[in-house]
Amino acid sequence: MADGSEIPVVAAVIEREGRYLLGRRPEDKRHAGLWEFPGGKMLDGESFFEAARRELEEELGLTATGDGALLHSARDPGSPFVINFVEISVDGTPQPVEHSDIGWFTAAELVHMPLAPSDRAFAAWLADRN
Repeated sequence: MADGSEIPVVAAVIEREGRYLLGRRPEDKRHAGLWEFPGGKMLDGESFFEAARRELEEELGLTATGDGALLHSARDPGSPFVINFVEISVDGTPQPVEHSDIGWFTAAELVHMPLAPSDRAFAAWLADRN
């Protein structure tokens, strides 16, 4: 947006057996090679769940089955993006359609990984909760 207003982004926090699903950003994208919680820009009028459902299907071939709380929001430094980390339940096995790699990591592992800046802030918040 040229007027400098905030652009909302949803990041799906998908947890299974104490591990969180992350994807590595492709080399041709902002924050290339860094790990992130999957998601993307929200379209006008979308709820967090609607945006997560669309993005998870496109990026990972997953079906979102339910959403939970907004856990944390963080501004992406140097951009108009505000990342909203939302609990999401899914069905299926993730496939790295948009990411160069995917993996499941504990909260303790996340704080030592090369994460995108907003994801790093969320990982620190998550570690403090555990």
